[in-house]
Amino acid sequence: MPEMPEVEIICRYLDKQLTGQRIMGVELLLPRQIKWPEPEGYRAMAIGRTIAGMNRRGKYLLMALDNGSELVFHLRMTGRLVYEPDGVNHDSYARLLFHLDGGGLLVYGDTRTLGTLYALSPGERWRIHGLAEMGPEPLTEDFTPAYIQQTAKGRRTAVKSFLLNQKYIGGIGNIYADEALFLAGIHPLRPVGSLSAAECQRLHQSVNTVIAAGIRDGGTTFRDYKNGEGKQGSHQEQLYVYNRQGQPCRRCGTEIEKMTVGGRGTHLCPQCQRP
Repeated sequence: MPEMPEVEIICRYLDKQLTGQRIMGVELLLPRQIKWPEPEGYRAMAIGRTIAGMNRRGKYLLMALDNGSELVFHLRMTGRLVYEPDGVNHDSYARLLFHLDGGGLLVYGDTRTLGTLYALSPGERWRIHGLAEMGPEPLTEDFTPAYIQQTAKGRRTAVKSFLLNQKYIGGIGNIYADEALFLAGIHPLRPVGSLSAAECQRLHQSVNTVIAAGIRDGGTTFRDYKNGEGKQGSHQEQLYVYNRQGQPCRRCGTEIEKMTVGGRGTHLCPQCQRP
């Protein structure tokens, strides 16, 4: 699933390519992925509008239109948004096509069709529960060690599950949660409320480190993720624990293990991350 770094990379590229272009036509190849409004209402809100810029909140891509409305894309497991300057669709799993006045094509493709698409009038973000109630993101002023400690206080949930809860911290997914916990030396099953101030400090630093590294390396690609240019990322080559079960830890040589935490596959070094 594209996480915050991957969505940020897509956002930055598309912002450069699309800003100022006008949407001339919209082809809905799979209308059921439009969650608000009805498909024809979605088309009506998009066609004729000029793209004012691309933004991101957590794992959501937000296309700002010149009248203050937004087209929202939640890519989920296998969604991708690719700009084709030659106007030719190269995606056999294309679900939505935006024809632009510059002759290019913006293609929303989705192999498993789990993504969700919205067109929102100004002030309507409340319609998307996960977007409206999202917590502060890594690499922002509001995301601090003190925030982690205060939000975690008294909670017995596993720290891995805490990191994945978008209500607490926006944008972290399975890959970067595992990597951050490894760098912080924290076992994923630790009750988050048991973390000391020093551990919250380490976790804060580790989260920011792995998110920044993911952005620097163009994102993480194992199967489906592609950036806005249709290319893969390279961060998978730098991972410490995620998807490395059975391989030696890059720090101590202990075999990386995989377990389940909160229903999610979780990777750790049992030596570096003792309970």
